Amino acid sequence: MQSIGIIGVGEIGRAIVEGLRNRGGASPEVFLSPRGARAAAGLSERFEGVHVCADNQEVLDRSEVVIIAVRREDHHEALAGLEMDDDKTVVSLMAGVATDDLRRTLAIGAPIVRAIPLPAVRERRSVTVTCPSHPVVDSLFEQLGGALPVADEGAFDVFSALTGTLTAHYAYLATLTSWATGHGIAPDAADRYVRGLFQNVGRSLSDETRPLHRLAADHETPNGNNERIRTTWFGPANAAALVEALDGLLADLK
Repeated sequence: MQSIGIIGVGEIGRAIVEGLRNRGGASPEVFLSPRGARAAAGLSERFEGVHVCADNQEVLDRSEVVIIAVRREDHHEALAGLEMDDDKTVVSLMAGVATDDLRRTLAIGAPIVRAIPLPAVRERRSVTVTCPSHPVVDSLFEQLGGALPVADEGAFDVFSALTGTLTAHYAYLATLTSWATGHGIAPDAADRYVRGLFQNVGRSLSDETRPLHRLAADHETPNGNNERIRTTWFGPANAAALVEALDGLLADLK
């Protein structure tokens, strides 16, 4: 199994390491950059075969697959002056950084694959979009919940924009809890109920025999409560505003 290096040990970097180490069986050697020093040190203490390197160049030197997980605005500073052999495989987790741009920054001919892993890879429950398909990279993410290769960066950017809706979903749930609290429900009771309500909804998503619009219809009765909220709150104007926001994000990612 090929050794893995991670430059930028934030939430996703931690999730990848934890997912690989918690799955059982043989695990690759992992080499972490000192960027995100506290997180890197914690992973090294918890897991055998996870090492913190002195600098980013050491990560490259000791790894066969290099995962770059720094913020877009920081990548020039983090990668400047690094030297890499072309027999390595680079995995870029940076939204909005095109493959050609990264290749110029690194000055390499090595394969570069973009990917969108989510925090749920630590439980091996998240499908990761990759672009382009690459046997080593797809195999890595298959171990963490599945790989979904796409052929071009235009399609990849669409999936990247979709990930921007995650915290809006959490904020929606928090708004429901606040509304219930405002009507006299104890905060812990409101929180517990909303979490349970949408955890059950989440489980229904595993039924892939029904498309999403069918799932929505199956949870409604004519003139019932769900239909009322969907048609009065999430009506055409609200849906159009969401599409407009996604289109704006997609334009920025391109």
